[in-house]
Amino acid sequence: MTTSNEKSYFDLHITGLGYLNRIREVKPKKGDAFLACDIAALNGPSDDVSYVRFDTRVSGSEAQHLVRRCIQAVDAEKKVMIGFRLGDLWTDTFTYSKGKRAGEQGVSLKARLLFVSWIKVDGKLVYKAEPKPTETDERDPEVPATTDAHAAQQASALEPSRPDADAADEAADAPALAVAESF
Repeated sequence: MTTSNEKSYFDLHITGLGYLNRIREVKPKKGDAFLACDIAALNGPSDDVSYVRFDTRVSGSEAQHLVRRCIQAVDAEKKVMIGFRLGDLWTDTFTYSKGKRAGEQGVSLKARLLFVSWIKVDGKLVYKAEPKPTETDERDPEVPATTDAHAAQQASALEPSRPDADAADEAADAPALAVAESF
């Protein structure tokens, strides 16, 4: 009989789409500096959208690279929308120090930004992650589409409609945009 010292984990992930804000390098008093950003995630019916704000620590080299590419666009106050996957959700309580809520308690939703599935700047697709085949995909072709594809479809539904020629041009440019180093 063999024993395994390997730990197993239960993952809780949040997928969605939202606007990227406040990209910054955080330098804590203790520990290493890290990249952080806020995401205003869309929630609710498309004709009455509400937003849920997540304060995220960007994890993984690919996600960090993609978020860093968005710094200029966010600083220029362009609308940067992303499809995302978050993990390790937790809450942080704080006390407002300024403004009309000074002295009141507040709650912040914090998480790790694990994956960016697509990026749009002012409605134009500038990045789309290549789908990675998984063991499940190879074994069971009946698996439903991922929620990232659903999120991208929802984002398209929120944008004003354009003539088919523009949509065809965008589809033709998508592979070139995915490999672009900056936007």
